[in-house]
Amino acid sequence: MRVVRLGSETDFEGWRAAARALRAEAATPADVLWTVDGGQASLFPAETPQAPAGGEAGFKVSRAFVDLAGRVALHRSPERFDLLYRLLWRLEGTPRLLEIASDPDVSLALDMHSQVNRAAHKMKAFVRFRQVEAQDGADAFVAWFEPAHRVTEATAPFFTRRFANMAFSILTPDVCAHWDTRALSFTPGADPADAPAGDDLEAYWRTYFASTFNPARLRTGAMVREMPKRYWRNLPEASLIPEMTRAAGDRTTAMVEKAPTEPARRIVRAARTDMPTTPGDAPPSSLQAVAAGVDACRRCHLWRDATQGVAGEGPAGARLMIVGEQPGDQEDLAGRPFVGPAGQVFDRALAAAGVPRNETYVTNAVKHFKHQLRGKRRLHKTPETPEIEACRWWLDAERRLVRPRVIVAMGATAARAVLGKAAPIGKLRGQALQLEDQAQGVVTWHPSYLLRVPDAEAKARAEAEFIEDLRLAWSLTDRAA
Repeated sequence: MRVVRLGSETDFEGWRAAARALRAEAATPADVLWTVDGGQASLFPAETPQAPAGGEAGFKVSRAFVDLAGRVALHRSPERFDLLYRLLWRLEGTPRLLEIASDPDVSLALDMHSQVNRAAHKMKAFVRFRQVEAQDGADAFVAWFEPAHRVTEATAPFFTRRFANMAFSILTPDVCAHWDTRALSFTPGADPADAPAGDDLEAYWRTYFASTFNPARLRTGAMVREMPKRYWRNLPEASLIPEMTRAAGDRTTAMVEKAPTEPARRIVRAARTDMPTTPGDAPPSSLQAVAAGVDACRRCHLWRDATQGVAGEGPAGARLMIVGEQPGDQEDLAGRPFVGPAGQVFDRALAAAGVPRNETYVTNAVKHFKHQLRGKRRLHKTPETPEIEACRWWLDAERRLVRPRVIVAMGATAARAVLGKAAPIGKLRGQALQLEDQAQGVVTWHPSYLLRVPDAEAKARAEAEFIEDLRLAWSLTDRAA
């Protein structure tokens, strides 16, 4: 039996050197007993194996194993070093052993690795410093913490970066970390009696915790998983948890029943400034006024969830006006019409039809992005008739100011806004329609429809029809002259 005595419970480098030497000597895991100085006595004499000059006789391990072993060595299991040597022994015959998650040794090592990482995370989250007076009279801070595994030395550099200008000590039963704003040092573990008493800052911790506590979102199980009760005795804010949890139901009910608060008067005045955007306002006299008004429009509710209003874009005297449905996600963010995926299809079709975009006025029937949230994504929703009718005030203003000879309505929403009634695209496309303001209208597919057509043949046919309609509209601008 080979007995190896390591220098400390976290002596990974000592284990690594001994394991390298034992592996080179072909010592099997069953023949090796790993112990730690100060640990349980053994009937067998301890030794320190020495690696031969030639290294590991050509046997190498991956960086992934070294990283895994370094974290597992911090686990409190007394079997951790035996487990690691067993894995090392098996890696020569099975180089990709760590990829076999169902292997009992690999599964155990990965579980230990996860537990150590979680212990390090909890230490970063739940260390609470208390202010004390140092021997030289200067302010210093001390914290007491009981980590689930031996992660103090590995985690201490995090606190030196976070509190670089603050002298502090973190006391744990395993080892104590000390930072004097210049160097990090370690001393043997402390006794709970050495833990500092509370200070004045704890009142701020409790106030902060109480002010951020939302009783309507209380999930006790999730809270205990994230803040295990074993840490509560060292958290000043934890003393509030039982009472806040007990009163959460009553507080939630009171919040629901309470009348909504009124906004401050100065906020209301600021919101009403320069907003000619409600029914009865004078029509805008320029396209610049349209753009400013659209962004502040409150004629329907769509402004509440949109980033900004998106007015039309193009020269004031454009012969051709092209009307889409509404801004999409990217248009809502950019503040410009047709810059997203549908805009790319639109630009390609314009080029194929010989229509210069910079000589057209491009706009939408609805000026704010209507959508629904799906996770972090904002998914398009078709505007409804009241929203289309509310926004016609802006489209009519654009038509009056631009005075186009031809208007292209792309999609059913645009057709309804331009024609004033529902229009079947398939039946009306490909022909010139006379509009009330003496302009001619052309109804066609919306570019986003072309993106959704699943059948390749049908998609190609729809794209050809879209280009044909744009070409027709552009030719009508010359005839109207």
